[in-house]
Amino acid sequence: MRYALVTGGSRGIGRAICASLAKDGFYILINYNSSSTEAESTLAMVRVNGGSGEIMQFDVSSQEAVEKALGDWQARNEGKYIHILVNNAGIRKDALVMWMKNEEWNDVLNTNLNSFLYITRFLLKDMLVNKFGRIINVVSLSGIKGLPGQVNYSAAKGGVIAATKALAQEIAKKNVTVNAVAPGFIKTDMTKDLDEAQLKMMIPMGRFGRPEEVASVVRFLASDDASYITGSVININGGLYT
Repeated sequence: MRYALVTGGSRGIGRAICASLAKDGFYILINYNSSSTEAESTLAMVRVNGGSGEIMQFDVSSQEAVEKALGDWQARNEGKYIHILVNNAGIRKDALVMWMKNEEWNDVLNTNLNSFLYITRFLLKDMLVNKFGRIINVVSLSGIKGLPGQVNYSAAKGGVIAATKALAQEIAKKNVTVNAVAPGFIKTDMTKDLDEAQLKMMIPMGRFGRPEEVASVVRFLASDDASYITGSVININGGLYT
């Protein structure tokens, strides 16, 4: 049995990733922070796809919460380890820098960037000891291109992209890969407040993407078929920016 942890797995892209990985027989650890009902719905989808799993409530932006939750799981599952880590949890608090509050900057960086450190560092040792692991970071078009009104979000996702490339070089010899996927505009709760009709005119494919289209790339990167891919950032944006 291989175990996969998906942070922010209760909805949107995270939910689609959980459901997709379940098709390959992974035991899915579905992290959520606030909505247990949504997390239970994700778990039901995992089971429909022939997989199994459990939900794990913790705040990825808190080092203490991360280490307690993952430490408790390790204590209950002696001799097992998490093979696949998908760092997906994220928030937006958009504002122009001129009016951006400190908490809007800090909250976005804590959830989108610092969580990468807290979770990855905690799970990395077991991957290295066992000489197998897949770390897949869900970043964003915003972290590659930069988007006005999202300086905090762009900074956080850009930081994860750089960290992906650096960590990949640190641990490649141990058969642990580190890659990122960079979605563009995907139809999820995070984009429901955007003007889809206006924005899709900028996209060569003429539409927003679906969470399942991101999940399929994550599923590939988690597989043995992606064993020689590390340090890569794969754009999933309908040709908007490459």
